[in-house]
Amino acid sequence: MTPEQFAATAAILLAAYWIRGITGFGSGLVAVPLLALFMPLKFVVPLVLLLDFTASLVIGGLHFKRVKWDELGILIPFGVVGVVLGTSLLLRLPAEPMLIALAAFVFIFAVRSLFNIHGDKPASRGWAVPAALTGGTVGALFGTGGPPYVIYLSHRIRDKSDLRATFSALFFFEGLTRIASFLVAGLLLTAQIWIAYVVALPLVLGALYLGGHMHVSLSQGQMTRLVGMLLLVSSISLLFKAMNV
Repeated sequence: MTPEQFAATAAILLAAYWIRGITGFGSGLVAVPLLALFMPLKFVVPLVLLLDFTASLVIGGLHFKRVKWDELGILIPFGVVGVVLGTSLLLRLPAEPMLIALAAFVFIFAVRSLFNIHGDKPASRGWAVPAALTGGTVGALFGTGGPPYVIYLSHRIRDKSDLRATFSALFFFEGLTRIASFLVAGLLLTAQIWIAYVVALPLVLGALYLGGHMHVSLSQGQMTRLVGMLLLVSSISLLFKAMNV
């Protein structure tokens, strides 16, 4: 990596995990599209997986009592099925269509966040199955499986601290599945990924700490719009990269 790329990586990870510290999600949505501009997707996704798993352990462990376990019982099994499917696709698909699909996926969630599109009616528990299947598949494929889970759980849990803790617990268990799946597929067996993880970890933990302190002061609407702006830039940049692969 050049010094410029190293500095950009540090800035991206700081922003991504600062957001994760505040909301309990969003790190993959910010980090993966931006890091994929100058790193291979098959390197970025496993790296962010390890960092996200650590973040879930930190945030979920600190707020264990606030986790809504009854909501996770149906999400986790179907999420596992999605992870297996997404890992298989990651190994088989070429880079260009994956980058275009990721750009489109992130753009849709960016628009939803910018305009704060949501409903007030609680979602039926039946929506847990498609949300988990989609979240698991997209998470393994792009490292950004949060949106389907976020959309579903945000319509089930109203307290923002309970929601943040439940996200982290869900991503912890899903992360375990993805780590096992990636190990079997050989995606976590390179020294470069583990070296990058160790180097990035102090930066990520510091960003989580800062974000956690801001969690109380920012409203959910303010944070949602900030995430939306970052994602919009990410999706446009990623689409430009895909066209020049």
